[in-house]
Amino acid sequence: MPHKNDGSNDRAGRTVALLQVDGLYLERGGQAILRGVSFELWPGQVYGLLGRNGSGKSSLAYTLMGCAGYTPSAGRILLDGRDITHLSITERARLGLTLAWQDPARFEGLKVRDYLSLATQQPSRERLEEALEAVALFPSVYLDRAVDDALSGGERKRIELAAVYAMQPRLAILDEPDSGIDVLSLDDIARLVRRMAERGTAVLLITHRDEMVPVADVAALMCEGEIVRVGEPQAVRAHYARRCRPCEVAGPVEPAGGDYERL
Repeated sequence: MPHKNDGSNDRAGRTVALLQVDGLYLERGGQAILRGVSFELWPGQVYGLLGRNGSGKSSLAYTLMGCAGYTPSAGRILLDGRDITHLSITERARLGLTLAWQDPARFEGLKVRDYLSLATQQPSRERLEEALEAVALFPSVYLDRAVDDALSGGERKRIELAAVYAMQPRLAILDEPDSGIDVLSLDDIARLVRRMAERGTAVLLITHRDEMVPVADVAALMCEGEIVRVGEPQAVRAHYARRCRPCEVAGPVEPAGGDYERL
């Protein structure tokens, strides 16, 4: 596996993290969704966020991206030290943030080549082919296909990830990039994530599949809207397997309180 980055390589020339999330709270429908979420992410670093379905991971992604209805009730989101908590989704995109949705959109009549071209300022054939090859799709097969229901969920997911790769964002929020992907293809997604990081993109990797965690430089565990564990990916993965998987069978547990535990 390619060399990982704990962020130290980029800190020498920076005084602040690329992304800093400070005490983020979110309420929807009178319910607390996020409870004091804090973390930081540096250029070229992969931050793996692991948690059960319904733990608040996707809500965090939407809040970071500035989606409608996801304005935090407290806390701050900083990009390069600048407070972007109340910027629109368009303004955040202009600053280099992008979100790969858990359920990619369908576009009737839009070809893959056109979809990928929208993601890059230099839509050369070579650039588009590189993006598809990065997600293990053959350009000769997919460039002229439509981004519609004729594609499987896994194909649409890969094409969306190819668009993110072509975009070369400063920060890529990948919400369940492994959804709709068979187990044998997880390595393709892991390689893509590392490749993005090697090009300087900071990656927030959101997943409920602990098989994806080893690709991260640092990992965190989210439970009931809180980050309850953070540290070395294998240690976080082991805790998830030991404590969280049994909960999926037994049912909900009381949310953890206080500070998170560093592993």
